[in-house]
Amino acid sequence: MKIYRDLSEIVQPIDNPFVTIGNFDGVHLGHQMLFSEVIRQAYQNNGTSVAITFNPHPLKVVRPDIGIKLISNCDQKCELIEHAGLDVLIVIPFTREFASTSAVNFVDTVLIGTIGIKGLVVGYDYAFGKGREGDINFLKKQGELKRFPVTVVEPFYVDGVLASSSKVRELVSAGKMRDVKKLLGRFYQIRGEVKRGKQRGGSELGFPTANLHIAEEDLRPRHGVYVTQVIYNGKCYGGVLNIGYNPTFGEEKLSAETHIFDFNEDIYGEPIKINLLRFLRPEKKFSSPRELSDQITEDIKQAREVLTSEEKEIILSCEEKYNS
Repeated sequence: MKIYRDLSEIVQPIDNPFVTIGNFDGVHLGHQMLFSEVIRQAYQNNGTSVAITFNPHPLKVVRPDIGIKLISNCDQKCELIEHAGLDVLIVIPFTREFASTSAVNFVDTVLIGTIGIKGLVVGYDYAFGKGREGDINFLKKQGELKRFPVTVVEPFYVDGVLASSSKVRELVSAGKMRDVKKLLGRFYQIRGEVKRGKQRGGSELGFPTANLHIAEEDLRPRHGVYVTQVIYNGKCYGGVLNIGYNPTFGEEKLSAETHIFDFNEDIYGEPIKINLLRFLRPEKKFSSPRELSDQITEDIKQAREVLTSEEKEIILSCEEKYNS
C-alpha cells in the first residue's frame, strides 16, 4: 500500500481512483465495509482503491475540550487499513487552518484537483468541511454536478449492536473485550515499548512483568486483570495483564503490567503488542504482597484455562498480519 502523509506529496492525479473518507478510528467492521465497497468498485473499473484519513483526529483540533480517547494511534490505523487491502492511503495533517476549509473547496481542490476522483464511498453518517456542511445530501449533489458517483454504505450491526467507534470506546472502558472483538473483528490491542518499573513483580511477588506506559490521551480499558496474548518479535505468548494504580503498594501512576507465560528474556526498551482477550477481575488492594501473590497465582490458572479453551481462535489471531 502506498501511503501519502501530505497532499503535497501527490504530484499528479492518482490512476482512476475510487475513494473513501473517514477518521477510521479503530478500523472496526463498519469501516471495513467501506473498504470492501471501495475495493470492489476499483476492481470492477480497473482503478485504484484509496482511503483518506486525518492526523490528528479532527476532534483533537476543533474540540480539544472533549478529550477524545482514540482506539488506535495513527500507526496502528495505517497498519489496519493496509491489512484491509487498499492500494493507497492518504493521511492529511489536520490543522486549524485545514479545519476552516469549506466542503466545496475540499471537493474541488482535494478530491477532484489533487486526487482526480472517479467514485466516492462514504458511511451513512459522514460529514466534513467547516461546520460539517459536507453531509450526504451535499455529496450526492456534488457527485451529480461534477460527475462522480457517490455510494452511501448503510450502518453495520453485530448482534443488534451498531459497529461504531464510540460504541467500541464504551465497551473497552467497560472491559467487555469479547463484545469489543465482535465489533472490531479482532482482539483489542495496546502496544508500546517495555519500560523499567519498580521491579516488584519478580523480586517481591515472584512474577516478573513487562510494563507499558499509558498516556493521558490513550483510551483506558477498565482497571483490572485481563487474559492476554503478547506479541514480541513475531512470536505469541499467553499472559495476564493488570491495568491500574497498583493499590497494594500505594502507587499513583497508571501502569499496564504484563506477566508473560513461559518467557524469560530481557526486553526493556523493546516494542511489544498486547491483545486483551478477557477481563478476569477488578483491581483491588490486598493486605500484603503474599496475598497479592496468591491471587496472581489464581489469575494465571484462570488465564491458562481461557487460553486453552480458545486455543484455535487465539492461534489464528496471532497469524494475522497486524500482529506480525
